[in-house]
Amino acid sequence: MTALAPAIARGTVVGLGVSQLTCWGLSYYLIGVFGETIAADLGWRPSVVYGGFSAALVVMGLVSAPVGRLIDRAGGRPVMAAGSVLTAAGCLGLSAADGVAGYYAAWVVLGLAMRMTLYDAAFATLARIGGPAARRPIAQITLLGGLASTAFWPIGSALIAGLGWRGALAAYAGIALLTVPLHLTIPRDRHEFAAGPASAGEARTAAGRRRDWGVAALYAAVVTLTAFLNSAMSAHMIGLLSGLGLSAGAAVWIASVRGIGQSSARLGEVLFGRRLDPLVLNLIATGLIPVGLAVGLASGAWLAAALAFALLYGAGNGLATITRGTLPLVLFDPATYGTVVGRLLVPSFFLSALAPFAYAVVIERLGDAAALWLSVGVATATLVASLALWRIRRAQAS
Repeated sequence: MTALAPAIARGTVVGLGVSQLTCWGLSYYLIGVFGETIAADLGWRPSVVYGGFSAALVVMGLVSAPVGRLIDRAGGRPVMAAGSVLTAAGCLGLSAADGVAGYYAAWVVLGLAMRMTLYDAAFATLARIGGPAARRPIAQITLLGGLASTAFWPIGSALIAGLGWRGALAAYAGIALLTVPLHLTIPRDRHEFAAGPASAGEARTAAGRRRDWGVAALYAAVVTLTAFLNSAMSAHMIGLLSGLGLSAGAAVWIASVRGIGQSSARLGEVLFGRRLDPLVLNLIATGLIPVGLAVGLASGAWLAAALAFALLYGAGNGLATITRGTLPLVLFDPATYGTVVGRLLVPSFFLSALAPFAYAVVIERLGDAAALWLSVGVATATLVASLALWRIRRAQAS
């Protein structure tokens, strides 16, 4: 890893990177490898099974702002450690579920756990410790986090084969508890932010306030649309590849290559992107995603197209995850990072909650190719919003 700002220790970044790898794999990416097995064993429709993940994302939206405020006040240490315990509880709940009510209750617990442990909590934690210097550590922790699907989709598949899906989820709960010590090492430090002039807020013009609202709305739109796609691909990427013609085993491994694309792109940003404006990086990220999705339409005919789909989508999504965390450092006041970003993320969780269910319906009724065409359209809209955000900020700078 590259040199860190003195305010954020290397051990903190490494610990958060490992915890992100583990927590994403155990929670957000869980449904992608367990969903079809659970549906087949319990005899439920796929939309019911994937609806549990949607319920978790709704919970993430409901608690997003309060969790952001709590991290601003108390720091990430107690919040993320408690989230690890809740992740374990949610996995145990799923392993014991026999009915829809118990199944959905477990996903509600996992939804709260995900908001308390995943990137948005980690980014706010780093911003609280390091202020504007958090940009590099934010990028660095995503290096390991980006490998979550690459690691845990094969791990989950192997555990299901050896222990059954219930035993595999119990094993997931045990792994989740191993992240508690990682989160307890987070320092209690808080960056001392310089106070601005008392009249600064009063001096803002109406036009300036409108621009601020426009910037906030465009940031929320970019984050919401990329999160929608990430949610859909996390739940259905393996199934989409199978539906387009790949064998089940090939679909799992090729979908796992997405994580390699994510972490490779993030490594490139860490090594070479120090002077790259986050707004430009965001344009690159949102430009790669529609290209990858469009190439994916040929996955059934060419294995190379399937690999390119996984790598390009993974690279774009990986960079978009970084800019989700670093854009607020240049767009908004870092002193209130958790509070402001927590509010702006609310739509992303709610729309993401619709994605697994919506894609299940589209796939059932129109087929896998139609779901990918929908993805291309959403990705193109994201690129347009990113371009508008870049143009507004360039106009403000000039």
